[in-house]
Formats: sequence, C-alpha cells, structure tokens
Amino acid sequence: MADDFSYCETLVREADKDRFAAALFAPAPHRRALHALYAFNAELARVREHAREPMPGEIRLQWWRETLGGARPGEAGPVAAALIATIARYRLPLSVVMEMIEARSFDLYDDPMDSLAALEAYAEKTSSALIRLAAQILNDGDDPGAAEQIRHAGLAHAIAGVLVAFPLHAARRQLYLPRDVMSRHGARAEDVFAGVATPELKAALAELRDVARGHLSKIVIADVPGGLAPALLPAALVGPTLKRLERDADPFAPLPLPQWRRLWLLWRAARNPQRIVGY
Repeated sequence: MADDFSYCETLVREADKDRFAAALFAPAPHRRALHALYAFNAELARVREHAREPMPGEIRLQWWRETLGGARPGEAGPVAAALIATIARYRLPLSVVMEMIEARSFDLYDDPMDSLAALEAYAEKTSSALIRLAAQILNDGDDPGAAEQIRHAGLAHAIAGVLVAFPLHAARRQLYLPRDVMSRHGARAEDVFAGVATPELKAALAELRDVARGHLSKIVIADVPGGLAPALLPAALVGPTLKRLERDADPFAPLPLPQWRRLWLLWRAARNPQRIVGY
C-alpha cells in the first residue's frame, strides 16, 4: 500500500507540479491521500493523450468505473488502489468520483463545446469536484461545506486552464471555446484550426477571460475554513495567468508563467489565503 501512494506522489510531482506544490502546504497526515486523488485526476486528464482514439479512451474510462465500483477486484493498479483506500478512509462520495470520469468522455472526441453553460458544467464535474474532494480529505472525511466558494474556485481554474491549453486543443481540432461565445463575436472554428488569430477570435477569448475573473471574484475566502485553504491554492494562479494571457499578442503561442513564479504565488497564498483571489 505504501508503494501505491509513493507511486502517486511521483506521478503528481511529474504530471501536476502545481497541485504537488499545493499539497506541500497541507497537513502531513493528509498528503498521501491528496497525492492519490491528484494522481487519479492526472490519469483522467491524459486519457486522450494515451489512447489517441475515442474507443480505447472509452475502454479506459470504463475500466476506472468498474475498478472503483468494485467490479474488478484484484485488478487495480497503484493509482486505483491508493484512491480506493482514500475513498474508504475519507468517506469520499463515489458519485462525485464517477461524475469526474463521466465528464472526461468529452475529451475523447472532437465535438465542440456547445455553450458557456456546457463548459461550466464540465468544469464543475472536473475541477470543482476535485477541489471538493480535496477539501473533504483536509476536513478528515467530513463534508467540507463552502460549496459555492469551491465551485467558483474550480470554475475559475478550469476556464483559465482551457485558455492556456487553447493552442494544444486547436492543434488537435478540439474546441473548448464555447460556440455561443464565439458566435457573439463572429469568431470561426476554421480560423481556430488554421491558427489564425482574428480580432473576432481574440474578442471571444477575452470574454472567456472575463468569465474566469468573474468566478474568481465570487470566492469569499472568509467563508472557507482555514484548514481547507490548501485545496483551493491552485486558484491563486488564475489571476496572474489571465493577466499574462491578456498581454500575449498571439493566443496560439502564449507564454506560460515561469515555474518559479508559480511556486512563489502558491507559497504567498498559503501564507495568506486572501491572495488566492487578490493577486
């Protein structure tokens, strides 16, 4: 079992440096569980990358459903084994975990994101759900509350992530930029896939940045118990990320925040959780 959690720690350190750093600010007794949860999220996030085609990806997601649901005893790999132990120890709601898996089916296909409402629903079931489960771990298995703060933190973080990954998605002919947002500005999917940064496309991306900022502004840190702050720490990167994206002339070649600055922002927010929303 210890080896399973060590495997998760290594995976998160390599695949999700931001959440690995955030977990360092959590109480030591809960870090292994956070590593298991974040390793699971990293595995889901890269299903398309590993599967290449929708069908193998769907098979992989079904494997996760069956393994976590108890239908494949003895077949769990290290991440699944650590997550199963974490779910049991911290009484994590399996329904939320299953919704995270279900939402990732969208990643396997090239269907466009129909609307902003659809994007927010996707973000709730992935990013917000992840924060909610991390908060329950930090709350020693009890319902963490602060549902609205967690929801907005997840939405802000997910939408910022969509904007950062915009060039990658465009190269794959995936469109997470909602079609209703694009229509409002006259942006065209063919320009996205051709890598043409039209004024209309830039306007649509600017609206999405405003949506992310709107969610960030709705987080009331005073309503989040202090012990839960490490679960929300990645949201401290949202404001600076959006500001950086706003300065980039070419949305197809954004300059990421340097890793040293990301670590500094997380450290600063850990010392003063108000910095999660005030950057």
